Amino acid sequence: MDSSALPKSPSRGNPNILITGTPGTGKTTTAEMVALAADLKKITVGDLVKERKLHDGYNEDMDTYWLNEDKVVDEMEDMMADGGVCVDFHTCEFFPERWFDLVVVLRADTTKVYDRLEARGYKQNKISENVECEIMQVVLDEAKESYKEELILELQSNTVDDMEENVKKIAERVEEFRRKHAEKL
Repeated sequence: MDSSALPKSPSRGNPNILITGTPGTGKTTTAEMVALAADLKKITVGDLVKERKLHDGYNEDMDTYWLNEDKVVDEMEDMMADGGVCVDFHTCEFFPERWFDLVVVLRADTTKVYDRLEARGYKQNKISENVECEIMQVVLDEAKESYKEELILELQSNTVDDMEENVKKIAERVEEFRRKHAEKL
């Protein structure tokens, strides 16, 4: 394994991982599987936004909440401090770079994204917007603009086999991070 797979973080022995990507790329399922495989706590930001009212109201047209990024960051600050967290969210640019030791951007074929969102009952305008975002690689570009290149791992997530292989790769990086930090102690 590449020794520079995850940067060194002197303040924590467990990494924080962000799993991001356009809705329909498999973030939540992948994050759940990574959290189990690597013994990490999982935070689904969308659920946190709803449960703790970290929004500025509801957008009826897009059937989603108006995210209040400051509230989200304030709420999550202490959760992230000690490491060992796998965060799942469809965007990434507002999270502090210092929080994450690995940023995984999941990608999928647009037909897969479309079919998955349609199966969830998304409105057509929301499906179209998300398919366009995947075509334009919006989330990947946001990650590249917001985080150091060595933190970013782009993975395809079209099939169950892809997902299982992705979980394996991420779990290997978590173990590499832990091993390197245990050697420092």
